[in-house]
Amino acid sequence: MAFYPKRIYDGPSEQDGMRILVDRIWPRGVAKHEAKLDEWLKDIAPSRELRTWFGHDAAKWAEFKRRYFKELADNPASVERLRRCGRRRRVTLLFGAKDTEHNNAVALAEYLRHH
Repeated sequence: MAFYPKRIYDGPSEQDGMRILVDRIWPRGVAKHEAKLDEWLKDIAPSRELRTWFGHDAAKWAEFKRRYFKELADNPASVERLRRCGRRRRVTLLFGAKDTEHNNAVALAEYLRHH
């Protein structure tokens, strides 16, 4: 399976494969027609409570991943839907956060590789 996180603000490229937005909230300043999405999986994003608690604080990264992985384990249908996409081709997991190392798409890609 090939899952790669990418900021949605970086724009589409031919190497992206299937482009899936994995944020619960639509990114500011991105027009839907310009995003070139194949899908928007809101329900695979962290809960509002977890996202608010994390606040993109890198010091909370390990605990964020632990909590998010639990949420993903409790959401097998959405995880399996994403895995099916990844079996066919490369999947780019799009996110809107400024931090490219500590965000839900990075955590999700890790989860999909190891669980």
